[in-house]
This record gives sequence, C-alpha cells and structure tokens, in this order.
Amino acid sequence: MKIRIKANAIRFRLTKSEVERFAHEGVMKEVVDFGDDTLTYVLQRTMQENLFATFKNNIITLFVPEALADDWTGTDRVGIQGNGGPLQLLVEKDFTCLDNVEEDQSDNYPNPLAVKSHE
Repeated sequence: MKIRIKANAIRFRLTKSEVERFAHEGVMKEVVDFGDDTLTYVLQRTMQENLFATFKNNIITLFVPEALADDWTGTDRVGIQGNGGPLQLLVEKDFTCLDNVEEDQSDNYPNPLAVKSHE
C-alpha cells in the first residue's frame, strides 16, 4: 500500500493482493521506520456512512464505509473519493506505471492507458 500526501489531499493506492486482503480482513496497515520514530498508515472499514481520516500518535487512519469498501473491492471501480472536512481523501487501485520504474509492479492492475499508447 502506498500513500501520497500533497497539501490537503491524501491518497492511498493498493495492489491487487492488497485490495483482496482488505476485502477479506477489512484493514490494511503499513509502517515507515524513521529510526527515532515511525509513521503508520491504515486503511480501515467502518460502520460510519462517510469516508473520513484521523491522525493521532503518528498514525494516519483512513476509514472507508463498508458499502463503499464492498463495491470498490468487488467491482472494476478504480477509486473512492470524498472529503474529511478540508482534507481530500482518495483510495484507489494501483495501476502499473507507463514509464519505466525500478519498483516491482507485478501485483499492480493493468494500466488502461497502456493499451491506448500501443494502438
């Protein structure tokens, strides 16, 4: 699971196996070790009706309503977006990059733009 933060926007991207795991377990968690401290980011199902996020004790938690989580994990839907107050929230399936990158992308979703660029 990757996280991208820019200004008042936060985006979580999940690979195929991570989406499948989230569908079954209802939670995904990653920890970044800075040596002196850690940053944890979590994607969590919730019974609440709206997408929202919290940041407490160096833990970013993005909560996804169950109905949205089920729709996103069980269909071709690419992403879920909403607002948590002034914060823009986005959860999406991670596509393979069109550029050559060194990271392993074998578990990413096929990029629909890759087909267009080869036509």
